[in-house]
Amino acid sequence: MTDTNRRALLGMGLTAGIATGFAAGAFAQSVTRGDAPTEGAVAKPAPEAKYRVPFAVIGMDHNHIYGITDAVIRGGGVLTAFYATDPQQIATFRKRYGDIKLARSEQEILDDRAIKLVCSAAIPSLRAPLGIRVMRAGKDYLSDKAAVVTLQQLADVRRAIKETGRKFAIMYSERLEVPAAVMAGQLVHDGAIGRVIQTVNLAPHRLAAPSRPAWFWDPARNGGILTDVGSHQADQFVYLTGSKRAQVLASQTGNFGNPDHPNFEDFGDMMLSGDGGSGYVRVDWFTPDGLPTWGDGRLFILGTEGYIELRKYVDIAGRPGGNHLFVADRKGARYLDCSKVPLPFGPQFVTDLVERTSVAQDQEGALLAAELVLTAEAHAKPARRA
Repeated sequence: MTDTNRRALLGMGLTAGIATGFAAGAFAQSVTRGDAPTEGAVAKPAPEAKYRVPFAVIGMDHNHIYGITDAVIRGGGVLTAFYATDPQQIATFRKRYGDIKLARSEQEILDDRAIKLVCSAAIPSLRAPLGIRVMRAGKDYLSDKAAVVTLQQLADVRRAIKETGRKFAIMYSERLEVPAAVMAGQLVHDGAIGRVIQTVNLAPHRLAAPSRPAWFWDPARNGGILTDVGSHQADQFVYLTGSKRAQVLASQTGNFGNPDHPNFEDFGDMMLSGDGGSGYVRVDWFTPDGLPTWGDGRLFILGTEGYIELRKYVDIAGRPGGNHLFVADRKGARYLDCSKVPLPFGPQFVTDLVERTSVAQDQEGALLAAELVLTAEAHAKPARRA
């Protein structure tokens, strides 16, 4: 778990935002929210970014690469080079970020000693092997989730981290890049609802089948629904309960609506138990076309002195927009509009790269979340209609 503290987040202007009702003048806001990964405005370094660190991008198979790149730029990262072979990917990336150097090969980036970090949203099965090559080249790595798709890959990553001393970070954007989730984490770690007992995550996604590439439908390359979508939810469970050790109590996956892709999973759930609390996760690809966003992600956090509910991306037939937080405690019930809460991950992460700290993300916590979903996927029972 990342031990974020009040002093660190005060530096980000977060608690000041609480005191002023999230005034418009709060510290630098993200141009990329978790529910809008490809907004038009390009990120710029936030005022609190302490360093300028050259970084590169390898692998653009998922559009999460734009949110990842924006976060690093907000943190002070300097986009120096990228490598891709697909003309459309190259054109789209340059349209957003300008005339960035296109490397002739992956190796050219790995050999460039000036580049300190490599970011990737390659096909999921390729992310861990790339990360290992990056670390062995003396650089840190930031991957889209799912960053590993097999338990063997996870073992290989852990071995490379130990041998190289480099960072293998994972962009769990549904917590790190969603203002309401940032606020929930701050409230939990401030003790607003006492000790966390359980987290419940409901994470429906829109399938948008015609737009999906071939690898998306292949669990061997995409990892399965619990490994893919569920990784976000496992990360929130680990972080919010503060668990250092955890296990999967039960899991199931199924295919209820995609007979043309028999190996694909469009539904899954899992029960988790950790030394800091318990968790339940449900993920699916059944967001209806009528919903105005890609998914009605909800998070419920039960504590000994209250509870928090997040409606991250939409409040059905309620308040407009996303980033809605509801909290009930001994003092009463209240609503917080979290749309102006700053996102600390980028500046914290770039600072971690330079100072070799772990404020933005705890390495073991990130990999524990990965281990949980890989274990849940590997042992999932078939989910069937009654």
